[in-house]
Amino acid sequence: MANVKVLVAKPGLDGHDRGAKVVARALRDAGFEVIYTGIRLTPEQIAEAALQDDVNVVALSLLSGAHNTLFPKVVELLKAKGMKNVLVIGGGVIPEADIPGLKAAGIKEVFTPGTPTTKVVEFIKANVK
Repeated sequence: MANVKVLVAKPGLDGHDRGAKVVARALRDAGFEVIYTGIRLTPEQIAEAALQDDVNVVALSLLSGAHNTLFPKVVELLKAKGMKNVLVIGGGVIPEADIPGLKAAGIKEVFTPGTPTTKVVEFIKANVK
């Protein structure tokens, strides 16, 4: 899967990036090309980075509770940029009750704390077009 490019991004004001870095390293170790944007990006910055780097996957990580606003905004902006085939996944401290709404908004899968990184790798391999 060396041709798969993944953008790992932290939208909003969340400054906790340990989980995102762990996932980024696991994806890299699995053979993906990984771009980590760092913390505190706007949805617009994330969508533009995804476009510029021509990624297959956008992996969003959030712990601050703004996932119901920020994750769908990234999906909307990617679509507006013509990136309809980009796989968007999310992770972080996200209540189970919020997951159906996120999926309805275009987040293909949500990974919560304790999910083995192998599950993220397997999901990407199975779902990248």
